[in-house]
Amino acid sequence: MQQITPSLYQIGLGVVNVFIIKDKAKGLVLIDTGNKGSMDKIFSAIRKGGENPSAIKQIILTHIHPDHAGSAAAIKKELGIPLLAYHLDAPLLEAGSAGKAPIYLSPGMINWVIYQLFIKNGDGAIDPVTVDIRLNDNDILPIAGGLQVLHTPGHSAGHIALLLKQEGVLIAGDLCANAAGLDYSTVYEDRALGMSSIVNIAKLPFDKAVFGHGRPLRQDANKKLLAKFEPIDRAMNNR
Repeated sequence: MQQITPSLYQIGLGVVNVFIIKDKAKGLVLIDTGNKGSMDKIFSAIRKGGENPSAIKQIILTHIHPDHAGSAAAIKKELGIPLLAYHLDAPLLEAGSAGKAPIYLSPGMINWVIYQLFIKNGDGAIDPVTVDIRLNDNDILPIAGGLQVLHTPGHSAGHIALLLKQEGVLIAGDLCANAAGLDYSTVYEDRALGMSSIVNIAKLPFDKAVFGHGRPLRQDANKKLLAKFEPIDRAMNNR
């Protein structure tokens, strides 16, 4: 587990990251679950970090795509813990669907390669899983001093980011990526809406950001997001 802040840790699963929030009173919170079959890797990383996977007390999903929600059903069943997801995603998760909306490939060779290798031939299915708590925009969860739910549509309709307010860190999910530098996520359902979501979030106070794909931004993260994406958002809105 790579420590990002006193409470937040990143676990790399190769093509995607998941996250652990340590709350002294409430135990561990798992943010996203990786692809199907990732449970053992996640549990192994937690043990190597000096914790017991049984300390995970809840799962929060940033969105429904298989690389983020693929192991949600298995981990929930193994630990008998509640699952939290945005209310728009809940019916899809319970139906075992990662969404039916068209997706649009972002520009760039790296995005093309990722799309060809990992997305193009995927069936968009996940194991059905019950959502115990349906989240809404601007909910404040009583985790590590306050975890704010931020609805950030674009990558998918029900996508959320999470702001760990006390430590000034954004858990961005697939709002954007930081794999080969700060850039688009590989696909969006609506890229213009996604850019607007990024710019709106970048106006909030946070210093660090972590991503479903790529490396953390450890300083001036909101300013870097704004500098990168506000000109793109402005150009899209002026077309």
